[in-house]
Amino acid sequence: MRKLNTAIIGAGFMGRVHTEGVRRLGNVEVVAVAGSSDASAKKFAESMGIPKSTGDYRTLLDDPTLDAVHVLTPNALHHPMSMAALRAGKAVLCEKPLTMSSAEAKEMLKLAEKKNLAHAVCHNLRYYPVVQHVRQLILSGELGSILHVQGTYSQDWLLYDTDFNWRIEAKSNGALRAMGDIGSHWMDIVQHLTALPITAVCADLATFHKTRKRPKIAIQTFAGKKLKPSDYEEVPITTDDYGAVLLQLGDSARGAFTVSQVAAGNKNKFVFEIYGTKMGVSWNQERPDELWLGRRNEPNMVLIKDPSLLKGPAASFADLPGGHSEGYDDSHKQLYRRFYARVADPKAPIDYPTFEDGLRGMVLLEKVLQSAKKRGWVNV
Repeated sequence: MRKLNTAIIGAGFMGRVHTEGVRRLGNVEVVAVAGSSDASAKKFAESMGIPKSTGDYRTLLDDPTLDAVHVLTPNALHHPMSMAALRAGKAVLCEKPLTMSSAEAKEMLKLAEKKNLAHAVCHNLRYYPVVQHVRQLILSGELGSILHVQGTYSQDWLLYDTDFNWRIEAKSNGALRAMGDIGSHWMDIVQHLTALPITAVCADLATFHKTRKRPKIAIQTFAGKKLKPSDYEEVPITTDDYGAVLLQLGDSARGAFTVSQVAAGNKNKFVFEIYGTKMGVSWNQERPDELWLGRRNEPNMVLIKDPSLLKGPAASFADLPGGHSEGYDDSHKQLYRRFYARVADPKAPIDYPTFEDGLRGMVLLEKVLQSAKKRGWVNV
């Protein structure tokens, strides 16, 4: 596979995650980074050994040797930055949720398809090896017909009113915060695994901190726990701390899930349970190598990740032998590997979430918000 060049747009927490993941591929070089200012970009570039940095991402797009960009900025910037990159002929991998609206997502998908450029949304959580094992179990019929799904995505990093991040403010993040940030992952993964679309939702949203104390100095995601009272200013909050959704999946399956960023003790508890007429499965991201499988008339079991025990194509998502953990960073690597195979060869299979998936996610988020305001069921 030929050598590819990429640029990182966004010099925060996810910028570091994406840079490290890309470098693990071996055939993709991170040649530039764009930040919110020249200073922030330079600091990031020096810490990561990236040769070029800038506070204006547009200066990178004229480089004919640049094959792709990763857009890792606040959600409000996803659409303009991705559109500019696509117009410049660059493949785009964008963080989720894809945009601020389904209309913006449609524009991005239309332009990417018109330009015949690879496009992806970063739903990396699909790519834990045992999660892909679940997909193969369902595709082969081993779970039977899907009856219902349930689960949660719970975190505690915004538990206190002194916890703050750009995601909290609707102008940068959009109207939905917990539901948009982590609920988008939950809805994506159950549809990916079951191959059933969410067809209706009934949602409830709650904002427990009506005001928060915003730091007067810039902090990164998951930081800011050591600031003093004088370092804050109080601001009103409209985005959700918590959400719960009843859902219909396909023609007959049902489900329910919750999301929370104020769930004390939960650092990144992403759990799904899928129950069919033959078997049930359960997975928790905080124990990524373990998969629970339950049956009615046989002993339940826990599968520990081992490529030799994974079903069919699922084994290709595990690079290490059994007993050697593969986690969050590895899920990014697996997505990037498949995306860049397509960047290098437009005829390569699309085995990653595209802007079409991102558009689907935005439609679902809009329906969730509509349902919460209506306080009733909404068809998708």
